[in-house]
Amino acid sequence: MEIREITGDKKQYMELLFLADEQETMIERYLDRGRMYVLDHNGVRAECVVTDEGNGILEIKNLAVYPKDQRKGYGAYLIRFLEQKYRRDFSLLRVGTGDSPLTIPFYKKCGFEESCRVKNFFTDNYDHPIFEEGIQLRDLVYLEKPL
Repeated sequence: MEIREITGDKKQYMELLFLADEQETMIERYLDRGRMYVLDHNGVRAECVVTDEGNGILEIKNLAVYPKDQRKGYGAYLIRFLEQKYRRDFSLLRVGTGDSPLTIPFYKKCGFEESCRVKNFFTDNYDHPIFEEGIQLRDLVYLEKPL
């Protein structure tokens, strides 16, 4: 397994990016300023984008694993990579995600704890309703863990 930083054409991974964020205009807000990593295990299986939010906070803006590769530990492996790579430069790893039965348990299993919510983030900022497991996403949930 290899993790590579992507410094060139990050948009070549839009198929993966769209799995975690369905709206291109939202992805464009962080893609250029973020650092992107892909996990390659006999082909690219997952990606993540992180940004420096200041005050010692590193934020996961996008983390996605191809559906056929989910539940194989690739997402957790990327999080452990980020923790090791950035623990000297940052004090907190944060992620904002939808209030979904798919993502919240994953992040909690990785050691994150809920810190706050932004009410109606998805209904106010996206041009279409977003559903996961038949549930419409409304609130943005922030989860954090110390590095």
